[in-house]
Amino acid sequence: MLARIVFLVTLTGVLLLALLPVRFLPDLGMAVTFHDDKLNHAIAFVVLAALGSLGWPEHRAKLIFVLAFTGAAIEVLQGSQLIGRDLDGLDWVADCAGMALGLTIAGWTKRRVVGLS
Repeated sequence: MLARIVFLVTLTGVLLLALLPVRFLPDLGMAVTFHDDKLNHAIAFVVLAALGSLGWPEHRAKLIFVLAFTGAAIEVLQGSQLIGRDLDGLDWVADCAGMALGLTIAGWTKRRVVGLS
C-alpha cells in the first residue's frame, strides 16, 4: 500500500515539474540543458516504474502502458504553446529507458526480498 501512495505522490510531482511552464524553472533552480533534461526524464521514470511495479506487481503490463503513455503525453503537452517547452522524442526514449531500468531494479528487489524470507 505504501508503494502505491508514494507512486501517486511521485507521479503528481513529476507531472507538475514536467508541465511547469519554462519561465518558472529558473525560480526552482532548474536549467533545462539537453543532457540534464534526458537524465531528469530517465530518473523520474526509473522511480515511477520501480514504485509502480512494487505497488501493483500483478499489473506490470498495464503499468508499462500507463507510463509509456504518460511519457508521450508529457512530450505532447510540453510542445504546446502554453507550456513553452519543446516536444522532444528523445525525452520519451529516456522515459522508456528509465522505465526499463526501474522495472529491472524492482524485479531484483523482489527476488532479493523473497530470497531473504
